[in-house]
Amino acid sequence: MRTKQIIAAACAICVLPLYGCTDNNIPAPETSPMTAETTTEATTEETTSATVETITEAEQADADAPRLIPLNTLTNEEIEALDGTCKDYGMGRQVDENNRPIGGLMIQEEIAPYSGNIILDSDNEIYLTFDQGYENGYTAKILDTLKEKDVKAIFFLTGDYAERNAELVQRMLDEGHVLGNHGLKHESLPTLSIEAAENEIMALHNYVKDNFGYEMTYFRPPCGQYSERSLAIAQRLGYKTFLWSFAYADWDVNNQPDTEEAFERVSTAAHGGEICLLHSVSSTNAEILGRVIDSMREQGFTLTTPKI
Repeated sequence: MRTKQIIAAACAICVLPLYGCTDNNIPAPETSPMTAETTTEATTEETTSATVETITEAEQADADAPRLIPLNTLTNEEIEALDGTCKDYGMGRQVDENNRPIGGLMIQEEIAPYSGNIILDSDNEIYLTFDQGYENGYTAKILDTLKEKDVKAIFFLTGDYAERNAELVQRMLDEGHVLGNHGLKHESLPTLSIEAAENEIMALHNYVKDNFGYEMTYFRPPCGQYSERSLAIAQRLGYKTFLWSFAYADWDVNNQPDTEEAFERVSTAAHGGEICLLHSVSSTNAEILGRVIDSMREQGFTLTTPKI
């Protein structure tokens, strides 16, 4: 209960800025000296074909899996020289002619050099993301709805969630969803040293890799707090940072939004390239998710996962 309270409080802080200011050994066919010359070409073709087929069937899933590859080569000294000022992400409510938050677009330009993302480059795709601070009994229903609607989403895990909810995490993977990193202890990266910030990301990364055989490549900063330095740290580790272009006050389990008001708020905010942040602790989100998906599709949007 103490863990839930701490993370719930942290999540409340996270979103507040929104309203002010996360054997290929295939043997070659035997040939005799007399037939070798006439069968070499055919044998080579058959062997090559078999090899390609074997690789495709045996290794395709592994080849398609995410891979963590460093995205910059900055030294610790170079990272230390970057601006470490902690910024509370807030996109504001003013939108452009395409319904995209103007504040988010401006910040996107600032964080893009460090693989930071707020809105993706798409006119008709929306990306559903769920923050998994702790389990409040609604994730299974959310997964049921996503399966029914044939929608894939990103689930950003904390260390405590991954450890306590292995069955749900495995179900996410089994049903084709993407796992994202929300920090081992949900700590604000700008407040940490380089070593501590790397551990906040990589300790969870390695836990998920060791226990679920999955390499995460998307990082959502805890509390939506970031700095130029923390973005560069995540990037050096191979992570792309995902903030959001839509979120609303859905995190307080003791003060849940009215379902009709929430549905109207989420569905009318739809825009191309949207990274939509929802909290899975929300009973309202679990209730309205199916209708939200239907509404977004009726508006001409495709719900999918990023290709970056």
